[in-house]
Amino acid sequence: MLSKSFPIDRFSFPPLLKAASKALSLSEGKMIHGLAAKLGLHSDPFVETALVGMYAACGLISEARFVFDKMQHRDVVTWNIIIDGYCQSRLFDDVLALLEEMKSSDIEPDARIFTTILSACSRVGNFGVGKLVCRYLSESNITFDSHLQTALLNMHINSGAMEMAQIFYDKLESKNVMASTAMITGYSKVSNVEAARLIFDEMVDKDLVCWSAMISGYADSDKPQEALKIFHEMQRHGIKPDQVTMLSVISACARLGALDKARQIHLYVDEKGFGKALPITNALIDMYAKCGSLDKAKEVFGCVHKKNVISWTSMVNAFATHGDVRNALRYFQQMKLENVEPNWITFVGVLYACSHAGLVEEGEKAFELMVNEYGIAPRLEHYGCMVDLYGRANRLRDALELVESMPVATNVVIWGSLMAACRIHGEFELGEFAAKRLLEIDPDHDGAHVFLSNIYAKEKRWENVGVVRNSMKHKGISKERGCSMIEMDDDIHTFLTADKNHKRTDEIYAKLDEVVDKLRLVGYTPNANCVLVDLSEDEKKEAVLWHSEKLALCYGLINQEKQSSIRIIKNLRICEDCHNFMKMASKVFDREIVIRDRTRFHHCRDGLCSCKDYW
Repeated sequence: MLSKSFPIDRFSFPPLLKAASKALSLSEGKMIHGLAAKLGLHSDPFVETALVGMYAACGLISEARFVFDKMQHRDVVTWNIIIDGYCQSRLFDDVLALLEEMKSSDIEPDARIFTTILSACSRVGNFGVGKLVCRYLSESNITFDSHLQTALLNMHINSGAMEMAQIFYDKLESKNVMASTAMITGYSKVSNVEAARLIFDEMVDKDLVCWSAMISGYADSDKPQEALKIFHEMQRHGIKPDQVTMLSVISACARLGALDKARQIHLYVDEKGFGKALPITNALIDMYAKCGSLDKAKEVFGCVHKKNVISWTSMVNAFATHGDVRNALRYFQQMKLENVEPNWITFVGVLYACSHAGLVEEGEKAFELMVNEYGIAPRLEHYGCMVDLYGRANRLRDALELVESMPVATNVVIWGSLMAACRIHGEFELGEFAAKRLLEIDPDHDGAHVFLSNIYAKEKRWENVGVVRNSMKHKGISKERGCSMIEMDDDIHTFLTADKNHKRTDEIYAKLDEVVDKLRLVGYTPNANCVLVDLSEDEKKEAVLWHSEKLALCYGLINQEKQSSIRIIKNLRICEDCHNFMKMASKVFDREIVIRDRTRFHHCRDGLCSCKDYW
């Protein structure tokens, strides 16, 4: 411009400085600043405002403030630029101070300034400042334009204040796809997927992001069947998924645990060209492992050319949850040989494997390796595994000493692990202590209440049972009801305890009688101790036969071919009686029976279980 002798005036500098801002070119910005000073234009309000914006955009907020403070004339635009600069630098105390200074200068902040502040608060999670700004807005006469309304909406969504978010959403004159999708995501994050679905159903136009948000919401809310239904509905509407969508779909299938559906999803992934993406293949490994097929998980893993830490960790965790500690540790060693550095999640899998196999020495070595060689600070998850490791090995005092010496505050997982170990070994005094410590952290924890009720019932301390149950009733706490699922003919069949709602109920209970009769011939006797309500001995022995996994097994025996495995998903830990029942049935009926309960997989073959009766 100078070489061609173009005239330069005060209007020449703002676009030049804006270009430097977009390019984040501080050196060019300073050169332009020097030229403006040389020409005596650096004190012009247009030039000064552009300089404030340039320095703020380039991260030199102190330089921006220096120019700002020297300005004789500052309008709303200038204030907005400096406030935006402080927002970008996350200096929110200065933002609030600037707001006060602005008001004392007799310049009222406009909607754009508050939109800037609220958007920044939402983006970085500073909801304290965001709430202060909302309070200021409620006392002002500012007209809320669509941008400010959207900023308020997003700030409340990201802070989890969905009731307030709903108020602002209802006030929107035009509920666009972005706002509706944000509401769906927000409700899903606070586990109110029903409200998310209402927003979703009210939408006229839905894009891919919206469909994906609803699928993800159901998957993360432990409603995998609904997630898959939405996915199929999306396909019927001609919306093509992307990688983000497929990751949510695969996650839903993993949570469901249905192997046939997993195979269908895998086929779809390959047909649509998603199978080459590493995040997808890693998710498929996890999906197959959670659906009970280690062979398919290994097959997918073997096809991954550039395995990363997630690939290896997925396999370590897969073997751990299936009780195959030998392969869990072998893959861990192979991972290190291939120079893939394990992360903290990898060590959770290793410690989990050692715990479920009772390998105390190996677990202790892995814990030391994590800390001393890899410099990974132990997290609560690692301490939880170590407590579980000692607890399952009946070293309960060692477990308690570890808990009491932890450098971090305990949580429900730690005390829950100790409580569970005490349950396994019948150490009710220490178990009662652990449960009470857990309730100090979470007074409404259902598991601790149920545990106390159960141990009191086993010791026939019925008065204590009544106290606990009255407390649960008063607080609205109820024991989660047992539920088992089995996949059959591309459908999921769900059974509750003593369920008689299935269309083939008569056949199922007839089969149950047949199975019980055959198992009695080889020594099966119902374990009345697994029924922890005040019933007679005979009533307890009858009630234990109606557990949901037994009903699911009988439905599988009726419908599935003899050579196929029967796969059952249980929402709770399988009880001792059902565990023994499944082992004996696997031998008597010559079937592999695979049960995924709340903590692990049980592969029952020829009267034996992969957990070695240690779960």
